[in-house]
Amino acid sequence: MDSASWYSKLKKPGWAPPGWIFGPVWTVLYILIAVSFGNVFILFVQGELPWQIVLPFALNLVFNFAFTPLQFGLRNNFLASIDILMVLTTLIWSIISIWAQIPWVAYINIPYLLWVGFATVLQLTVTNLNK
Repeated sequence: MDSASWYSKLKKPGWAPPGWIFGPVWTVLYILIAVSFGNVFILFVQGELPWQIVLPFALNLVFNFAFTPLQFGLRNNFLASIDILMVLTTLIWSIISIWAQIPWVAYINIPYLLWVGFATVLQLTVTNLNK
């Protein structure tokens, strides 16, 4: 059974969005992430930001990119739940750490924060429903 079939068979809450919505939403979010995170990393390389501010951005990318292999590769809802909590935590940390230096980076990540907050609740609910 492929990953899409596996995921479609999981119990989900009635408020779960249709599967087709995830692609367009993540496309927009990855553009925002590329622009904002890219700016942070460029400023770090230029010596204009300390590593303490860049660290949560780097960790966020690691956890973000780990989600799909955990959820769909390993088909492990529990690990995916822990991972999405780390995505949310590092995103909040990123926004707080950059706020004073580059406020637009914090603002541009609000849609990402809203989606990850929603995705976290959804993932935790799916995990609970499929124990």
